[in-house]
Amino acid sequence: MLRVFFASWTLLLGMMLLMIGNGLQGTLLGIRGSIEGFETWQMSVVMSAYFAGFLLGSQLAPGMISRVGHVRVFAGLGSMISAVLVLYAAAPDWIAWSALRVVIGFCFAGVYVTAESWLNNAATNETRGQTLSLYMIVQMVGIITAQGLLNLADPGGYNLFVIASVLVSLAFTPILLSVTPAPGFSSAKSMGIVKLFRISPLGCVGIFLMGGIYSVLFGMVAVWGALVGLSVLEISTFVAAIYLGGLVFQYPIGALSDRMDRRRLIIGVAGLCMLASLIGFVLTLPLVVLLALALIIGGTANPLYSLLLAHTNDFLQSDDMAGASGGLLFLNGVGAVAGPLVLGWLMSAVGPSGFFLFVAVLSAMLVGYGFWRMSRRAAPEIADQGSYTPLTPGASVVTLDAAFEAAQPDEAGGGAHAAAR
Repeated sequence: MLRVFFASWTLLLGMMLLMIGNGLQGTLLGIRGSIEGFETWQMSVVMSAYFAGFLLGSQLAPGMISRVGHVRVFAGLGSMISAVLVLYAAAPDWIAWSALRVVIGFCFAGVYVTAESWLNNAATNETRGQTLSLYMIVQMVGIITAQGLLNLADPGGYNLFVIASVLVSLAFTPILLSVTPAPGFSSAKSMGIVKLFRISPLGCVGIFLMGGIYSVLFGMVAVWGALVGLSVLEISTFVAAIYLGGLVFQYPIGALSDRMDRRRLIIGVAGLCMLASLIGFVLTLPLVVLLALALIIGGTANPLYSLLLAHTNDFLQSDDMAGASGGLLFLNGVGAVAGPLVLGWLMSAVGPSGFFLFVAVLSAMLVGYGFWRMSRRAAPEIADQGSYTPLTPGASVVTLDAAFEAAQPDEAGGGAHAAAR
């Protein structure tokens, strides 16, 4: 893995700086919104707007790259991200923030597609799995690091927004100055949702539900923390614990998934997430217990995304992978847009504990549907399953497609076995 790291360290460094900037702005806005006196439902719109922009960008970015090239798209969208991060502090209004969040979500989607294209192009068939694993680690470390930066300055001032803007600007330097050539780019048309659902109903439903969970973990935790009176340090520590859990739990869960019926593991992991969330909903807990729950929720929710992708891949043929990637990304995006909006309504109705209730309900829905699917179709043979590839829910269609290719168990692919059943 060290050889893979040294071959792509400039791209990985740039992506980590991007994730620090993105992770910082997500938590910072939740805290700053409380300082500005925004209502919960207003902040839910602000947080949802990012995922609306991201969904739009993920659909349009491939066409932009095809027309003007990787470098121009990357530089242009990166400049807009830096500008938006400064404008947040200059325009502390929830409507303005919502508009800016659409823009920055769109730009980050395009930047991720571009950077991940470079990263995927730098990998070989033999190293692609390790490259994707390193990329996931870099993303998680970036978000965790961002939470520490929150404590360097007053969230009510300008400095933290400036720091995020500078970090994003610096992120482009190692990437654009890298000797890695710009790759060729072609995008496949997304598979129809109906066809994708017929191939993997659990994958589709699960990815949609995980979009909702991911979006509230990424965007609404700080809103919840401010409502319950946590300090900036406590909020940042809680968010860091979520992503630390996601990083630590990925690999043992992935190892299990390659040795058993993935649906059983999906049910078990989602059940653990549901249980931890219910404890947070029912009980008033000290900070140390809340941090333990954050580790469990993050350590189950993040691997569930990769588990569902691996499960879906087990039923795909090789020529369906690119289209399936786009369809799954769309379902995840729709769930992510809806998540903060539903949670905002729920927290307004039942109070801050609605945060844990939301995660518990979506996890319970995944558990129930998983049991239903086990009664409807036999599991593929363990030998026919593809391998588990750790990913974050923020990965672009480029990385999803690469992960599907890297996970294929043989030349025909796991989907070839599924198609024969």
